[in-house]
Amino acid sequence: MLQVLGNRSGFSRRQLLQVGGAGMMGLHFDKLLQAEGQTGDRDAQAKAVIFVFLFGGPSQLETFDVRPDAPSTIRGPFQTIPTKTPGLRFCEHLPQLANISEKFALIRTVNHSENNHNGCHFIQTGQALPPADRGSANVSATEKDWPAFGSVVSYMDQIQAKKPASAIPPYIYLPNTVGRFAGYDYSGQYAGWLGKEFNPMATQIQKLHSTDNPFFRDCEDSQLNYQPPGLKRNADITLDRLNRRLDLKRQFELERDKLELAQGPRAFNSLRSKALNMLNSAQIADAFDITQEPDALRDKYGRSLFGQSLLMSRRLVEAGARFVSVGWDMAVRGDDTTSWDSHRQLTRVMGDHLLPGLDQSLPPFLLDLEERGMLEDTLVIVCGEIGRTPKFLNRGSADGRDHWSYCFPALMAGAGIQSGAIFGESDKHAAYPIEDAVSPADIAATIYNRMGISLETRLPGPQGRPVPIAEGGRVLHEIL
Repeated sequence: MLQVLGNRSGFSRRQLLQVGGAGMMGLHFDKLLQAEGQTGDRDAQAKAVIFVFLFGGPSQLETFDVRPDAPSTIRGPFQTIPTKTPGLRFCEHLPQLANISEKFALIRTVNHSENNHNGCHFIQTGQALPPADRGSANVSATEKDWPAFGSVVSYMDQIQAKKPASAIPPYIYLPNTVGRFAGYDYSGQYAGWLGKEFNPMATQIQKLHSTDNPFFRDCEDSQLNYQPPGLKRNADITLDRLNRRLDLKRQFELERDKLELAQGPRAFNSLRSKALNMLNSAQIADAFDITQEPDALRDKYGRSLFGQSLLMSRRLVEAGARFVSVGWDMAVRGDDTTSWDSHRQLTRVMGDHLLPGLDQSLPPFLLDLEERGMLEDTLVIVCGEIGRTPKFLNRGSADGRDHWSYCFPALMAGAGIQSGAIFGESDKHAAYPIEDAVSPADIAATIYNRMGISLETRLPGPQGRPVPIAEGGRVLHEIL
């Protein structure tokens, strides 16, 4: 018998589908989920997750799976350097990361079948992209999508009665939702069919002008306003005045709710309640204020948008956030030289900006978490949605690598992850896994395991059909 809702339920998948999530012997599907959520997992280590998303697809051969002895058409333009981990080499432009390689685990064999930027869905949900109308660019998020990891964590927190509500949103995206700078709205970062109530709260950093790239330069504090719009009340809006407004509004909404019982109004009420909790919390307003960090520490992280967003993610986890995504995004629509999507000018852009920026900010971030004791219960994941072609391409005056989803790396640290571990082996060109291939579903399973969420849990999927929380995935016990 396949255990569907944990060892205590005893229902088969087929039996649960037969009841279709409806009441059975007086017990409803949401109550079953709640009971399952309370069982937890004895391996639980993480109170929070920080997901560092390098949008566009960093090249494995210019980062963490280098081939120093391969022909130049495979090896690429850079030299390699040794790391603290015996036998492991990184790109020459990552010396600080090489010096702390014993602080994290390296997975070299992540792979999936979505060989384009719709891998954003795969890598943030663990599942393949469902068919849907995704606009002219064929990348837009829809309500048919699988829920993001952070949305699932938010949902599970809500159905766990023992989990007290926090003033800070459980799922936060920094510095913007992926694609916002370039005018896209990529799939994979939202709650999808789980409901808008579980979407992330995203900060909204602005560019200085249309071609500005704040990931490639230092940012002034005036640009680093992470506080969500309206988070601070106007001085003339007292708590009494705010509550009077709400009491009047509730009278109208009580009448409306008698007529409208759809999910939309309920989700709106929940979202409004969360917004009010934030509005009435001075501590939350302070958490979003990056200027409260010491200048010396901010300098260590780097004053770029990526470095300051990493620092902000630490602050938000300290304030109670459960899942924070930090995106290094494309800055200018159609310009792949502003992100990790290295089709053109790879030598210049990676050598001058991408690799030095990553090497400047990620090591002090990991060391800061370690020094504060936060790595003990914070899981950190660093990856892109795809890798790059093993063949290094010369296109006249431009060079680069194209999309390659069949083998690419990820870093993991904290929450019981084995420091210095290397998992998976790729072939001689870093093109395909030859041992221990890792799917996005495996990453999903490992995240949920670390968060104490049983893999036997089912979510109320599309059309109310219960679906596995990490379908097809297994926990990467080898790196725990």
